[in-house]
Order: sequence, then structure tokens, then C-alpha cells
Amino acid sequence: MSATVSPETDEESTKDERLRQYLLDRVQDGELYFKSKFIADDVGLSPKEIGALMIKLRDEATGLSVEKWSYTSATTWRVEPA
Repeated sequence: MSATVSPETDEESTKDERLRQYLLDRVQDGELYFKSKFIADDVGLSPKEIGALMIKLRDEATGLSVEKWSYTSATTWRVEPA
């Protein structure tokens, strides 16, 4: 019996992986601080999508340590290798 993956689930998984890989590439040399709106074009996602995915990444073991750092006109995230 094979599992069926809905297009939405597959698309969401692709977005997760794209953001996760982007962050892993950036934290190889140490921690990274960013606001979603400043990396949105780099990962091809909206700031709102990035914010939702960051919460998901923070709650899952992904090889990244994700912390909601501060809020000044938009959330600043702190990411470092786990």
C-alpha cells in the first residue's frame, strides 16, 4: 500500500526544505539574525510564509537552533547550528 501525498502537503514540504536549506547554508560560519521581509526574495516565499515556517522550524529538531529574538516593526529571528 503506497501513501498518497496531497499537492498542498508536498508544496508545504518543499517550502520547509527550501527555507531550512537556506538557513543551514547561512549559519555554517555562526549565528544569523534576520527579518523575514529581508530574505523573502532569496527563498521565494512571502514574509508571512517565512514567519509561519520559522515557528514550525523552531518547534522541530532540524539541525538548527531557532529563537524569536525581538520585535521591532517585524520579528527578528536568531538562528544558529544546533
